[in-house]
Amino acid sequence: MIKTKQVKKINIDDNFNAAISYAKKIYLEGKVFIYPTDTIYGFGANPFNQDSIKRINVIKQRELGKMFILLISDVQTLQKYADIRREKHLDFLNSMWPNPISFVLKLNDETAEIFDSSTAAFRIPNNRFCLKLLKEIKMPLVSTSVNRSNNKPLNEIDLIENEFDEEVDAIFYSAKKSFFTASTLIDLSGRTPKLIREGKIKFEDILEKFK
Repeated sequence: MIKTKQVKKINIDDNFNAAISYAKKIYLEGKVFIYPTDTIYGFGANPFNQDSIKRINVIKQRELGKMFILLISDVQTLQKYADIRREKHLDFLNSMWPNPISFVLKLNDETAEIFDSSTAAFRIPNNRFCLKLLKEIKMPLVSTSVNRSNNKPLNEIDLIENEFDEEVDAIFYSAKKSFFTASTLIDLSGRTPKLIREGKIKFEDILEKFK
């Protein structure tokens, strides 16, 4: 059993289920943690907890009001928050995920009011730890790169620990290799996909799936 004060740096490969349980616990408590994804390491928290969001912005020295990518477990969960009316878009998202591709989507009225934004970016990650945690919490999870604003993302666990150990509640890590490339980011809030940022998966390959 993982105890808060005794374990701050947690190897998810050593005790996967205990790591998931602890991550779920601190997520629900409004804590901030670092964790591996299918792309780069990310700061994680409950996006509906304003104190957690403010804390991440302070840690990152990031301007207020910028939205984070939100990880979700499945398209059914996504539809609780996003307003997706085109069947073609739903089919497209199902064909793309899980993958390191994030999509900016229109939010439904309730979520837009909470976030004070008409859109947000979502992704179903291709990562066992993320997917298991997302299925446990049944809510979106913040994912934003582990760095200070305008600095390169940190992906080496020793560097992450050295920089942020005193500012987060836990650091989850894996010894397994990752691609360490940010997700491809696409705007799907209109009729057709528009590229915002290209990552590991090329935009032209993604467009082939939209036809």
